[in-house]
Amino acid sequence: MAANNYGIQGLNNLGVEKSRAAYGANRLSFKKANKFINALTGIAKEPMVVLLLVTSGVYFISGKTGDGIFLASAIILVAGISLYQDSRSRNALEKLKDFSQPRCKVIRNGIVKAIKSEELVVGDSLMVEEGTMIMADGVIVHANDFSVNESVLTGESLAVYKDSLGANHFIFHGTTVASGLAIATVTAVGNQTRLGKIGKSMEAIADEKTPLEIQISNFVKKMVVAGLIVFAGVWAINYYHSPKLLDSLIKALTLAMSILPEEIPVAFTTFMALGAWRMMKMGIVVKQMKTVETLGSASVICIDKTGTITENKMSLAKVFSLKTGQIQDVTDKIAGGPNQELVRLAMWASEPIPFDPMETALHETYASFHQGDERPDYRMIHEYPLSGQPPMMTHIFENRSGARIIAAKGAPEAFMKICKLTEHQITQMMAAINALTAEGYRVLAVAEAKLIDDNFPATQQEFHFELKGLVAFYDPPKKNIKAVLESFYQAGIKVKIITGDNAATTAAIARQINFRGASRSISGDALMQLSDHDLQKKVEDVNIFTRMFPDAKLKIINALKAQNEIVAMTGDGVNDGPALKAAHIGIAMGKKGTEIAREAASLILLEDDLSKMVAAVAMGRRIYANLKKAIQYIISIHIPIILTVFIPLALGWVYPNIFSPVHIIFLELIMGPTCSIIYENEPMEKNTMLQKPRPFSTTFFNWQELLVSILQGLLITAATLFTYRYAVANGASEPVTRTIVFTCLISANIWLTLVNRSFYYSLFTTIGYKNNLVLLVIGITVLISCALIYIEPLALFFNLAPLHAPQLIAALTIGLFSVIWFELFKWRKRNRQEGL
Repeated sequence: MAANNYGIQGLNNLGVEKSRAAYGANRLSFKKANKFINALTGIAKEPMVVLLLVTSGVYFISGKTGDGIFLASAIILVAGISLYQDSRSRNALEKLKDFSQPRCKVIRNGIVKAIKSEELVVGDSLMVEEGTMIMADGVIVHANDFSVNESVLTGESLAVYKDSLGANHFIFHGTTVASGLAIATVTAVGNQTRLGKIGKSMEAIADEKTPLEIQISNFVKKMVVAGLIVFAGVWAINYYHSPKLLDSLIKALTLAMSILPEEIPVAFTTFMALGAWRMMKMGIVVKQMKTVETLGSASVICIDKTGTITENKMSLAKVFSLKTGQIQDVTDKIAGGPNQELVRLAMWASEPIPFDPMETALHETYASFHQGDERPDYRMIHEYPLSGQPPMMTHIFENRSGARIIAAKGAPEAFMKICKLTEHQITQMMAAINALTAEGYRVLAVAEAKLIDDNFPATQQEFHFELKGLVAFYDPPKKNIKAVLESFYQAGIKVKIITGDNAATTAAIARQINFRGASRSISGDALMQLSDHDLQKKVEDVNIFTRMFPDAKLKIINALKAQNEIVAMTGDGVNDGPALKAAHIGIAMGKKGTEIAREAASLILLEDDLSKMVAAVAMGRRIYANLKKAIQYIISIHIPIILTVFIPLALGWVYPNIFSPVHIIFLELIMGPTCSIIYENEPMEKNTMLQKPRPFSTTFFNWQELLVSILQGLLITAATLFTYRYAVANGASEPVTRTIVFTCLISANIWLTLVNRSFYYSLFTTIGYKNNLVLLVIGITVLISCALIYIEPLALFFNLAPLHAPQLIAALTIGLFSVIWFELFKWRKRNRQEGL
């Protein structure tokens, strides 16, 4: 909270409550589709559910009521699991929306305070400033060089200038402040705003498929087509050999069920939504699901200096006056004389209500050194916002008697261009600038101008300024920044600093934090002169970019992307918007970031702490790795189910229908929780952040990974078919043979779950991973499987039979050895990598 200098009291607490009771909360509410009904509709369209419905109907028609009831129950169970997963995903996204709700500033009880946008009420004194989104309709009562981008309402991209006089004095919800500052009385909130009446919602999230989602969708569609083709072929073959229409249809449906990998899209949605929710709990708000997918590939991160590397706790540390020619610490010694006047002018060159840390420091220093506060006596009558290359800004204040103050501050280079300085003064200035920036101080020049009439020049550079000196601020590096940078370097991520500050100050800070490449830098102007070829080479070789402006920042991002880098970028200002939007991962700061930066970004760090970005990259890599494990598991376990159903049928073995739909659906119900619950909950492996970023390509698996999964599946198939032949050779009946094959497959499934928890570390290492769901899911699987075999009514229903100890041990052992060979593969892989 802070006092205001405008004499505006705003509403008191009672007025706020009365207004909210009369006009409601500032919330856009439109008729929304029933998400539960939509989820049910989506489930009804799932190929597996359709197959279950058809098969259940066939069983009922053929008189097998028990099987029909079981499959109908399975439909309810599958739908329940899908609805639960959908609910988890939706709840995670709803929490993300609540967490990322915009905030705004109001004046209440004479105090400036930040509130959630939905707490705004009609009659509030809303303060809007450069870079913020306007959260309600209102009438302007005070404005300083104020302009608004209203393209969301009008489609016009050019900013519209507004003030408290004339017809153009309204502001509207959903528009963004392009420049300046204004205070407006709120006239409409929620659905009564112009945006609300149009029926648009700024919070609507457009669903767009990511490359990985498209790959998975295409894979599932291909498997559905394959299932249909095989289904038709098997039905025809069975009908040819035995003209029993319903019996041959059930056999064909059994195979079709075994082919469909319906767990894959469920796993994808669950992993992405829950991953975003986990990041939110860490203080990282993900606005777009595709960001979760992209995070693990980030190869370059571009960061700002102020507030990212440094604390953003600016304190005025030193001043240099041209009049005295001396650099002096900010102490009581500067009270009186040219140094005090220098601080006074720098304060007048700042916003009356400062929000920039440097301007806040100037106001505080002014207040501590000046006995009488002049600020209430003056009002701003004209403002030239921060502009130019290098940038500067100018404010014009006037008191009741007509006395004026024209004060300006900005980059020293800007004033050395437009002020008339002697050679001696230029030498003094350069020496002071070099001395201060070499120690890591951020330096601004301060100047004053005179103007007799009201003919303000078109640009601030046209004033005849007298350069007064320099003010130097110190912003210490964050305590954890060295460790953060080292984490990025270990993860194979290149770090680049893109800042509006000068080269000397940035290099000094970079040296203090052990930044790699602190000795080389390039300015925005120099960068813009490079050809595309030279630019691409330069952005790879140089790690510090200084005196950057929006076009230069955007050019850096695009050049890095042209080099096939996956670019993350942090930003907080209006001028960061284009680059944040262009980056693969735009990262806005939650506390000091402007609304425009947060709107352009795909990810928000709530605490402005770059270490959270390390955690985000780690989480992205973890989610991607676990999703791969889940999908590789699905591929591996589906192969033996498909072939164990198909081969005895195709080759005419003695028991051709070794598995029926009830067995297949039971196996499907085991696999779903395994891949979606166990693997989603897996912790990050210890070598995850020591690997290089994965290439962001259109291929989810490389051929070696796919071949490993196929090989695992084929060896499990060999094991199940071996147990089949072993049982038949020993004169086992059909129920006993089915039970031996079923037990072998369950054993292989359990060991595959455990072995595939890592494709690098051994089973003895992964047993120590903290994931309580592993024992829970496996324990439930074992108990239910034992019940199906040894509880007589269940065994009869599933057409299984109790096994003798040798048969059980053989089935379990064969299942184990069909999977455990992969431990030798991982051992060889570790030895090969450790030997490099």
